Amino acid sequence: MGFEVLNPGILTLIQDKGRFGFASLGVTTSGAIDEYAYCYSNKLLNNDLNTNVLEITFSGLCLKVTQKTMISVTGADLTFSINDIVHEPWQSFIVHSGDILKFSKQKHGQRAYLAVKDGFVLPKEFGSCSTTLKESLGGVNGKALKKGDFLPFNTTNLTHTKRLKKHLQPNYTKSLTLRVLLGYQEESFSPTQKEKFFSSEFSVSRESNRMGVKLEGEAIIPKLDGIVSEGISFGAIQIPKNGQPIILLKDRQTIGGYAKIGSVLSIDCFKLSQAKAGVKINFVPISLEEATTKVKAFYNQFS
Repeated sequence: MGFEVLNPGILTLIQDKGRFGFASLGVTTSGAIDEYAYCYSNKLLNNDLNTNVLEITFSGLCLKVTQKTMISVTGADLTFSINDIVHEPWQSFIVHSGDILKFSKQKHGQRAYLAVKDGFVLPKEFGSCSTTLKESLGGVNGKALKKGDFLPFNTTNLTHTKRLKKHLQPNYTKSLTLRVLLGYQEESFSPTQKEKFFSSEFSVSRESNRMGVKLEGEAIIPKLDGIVSEGISFGAIQIPKNGQPIILLKDRQTIGGYAKIGSVLSIDCFKLSQAKAGVKINFVPISLEEATTKVKAFYNQFS
């Protein structure tokens, strides 16, 4: 029992929370890039929050159901339909053998999440099912889904369907204000450059992916061209020689040698991952104490 992949879409990956503790081996964390949508996809099904799901980028995915189960769909509106009947995301559904599930057109946001009750039965590598394409880890043979793949599941104890309240559903069409924790390398930037960074408006570049989001706007020039390579955190803001910030995400390299002005608050990176090219970005500073409080409150909503 499971889903048969009739069309894999532009990019569909198996993701869970990711793999941790292996950066010294050059293995990045990966994991669901929008943890807000990911966590709610599992919460709507009463799944464990580390249950694997499908992360669907853009559109085109088409699946055939071979056994009755329960699913949920969250995140971007990619025109999800069951047997050609369109349904809004942010809710769970009962599906039956023979049903056809499609994500046919991108409307709002970049990535949708499809979870199945109790998750997909797939092996873990380094403690995770998350797909990392550059390292060929996780998912189905370490690759994006392809036509003919089969995604097995063992669903038990179906529950009542649920819908997330409207006020909890994010708006992916707005410009974004991202909160930034300044790091020890802020001294690599003059007061003038830091002021410019926080007062300027940037745009999301088309050259963005799961590794990072490139921005376009005022050039932010560090005092030095580079630094000794070191570990890179989720949300780190690298400033390369051209002065255009790059915000590093789940599939980032494990080390890098560009100066980093700080890090975007992790929970703001989830919103950023849904931003289309051209979306306007502004930055504001946040203290470590406030950042810690915000992150704790974010994850407490799923407990």
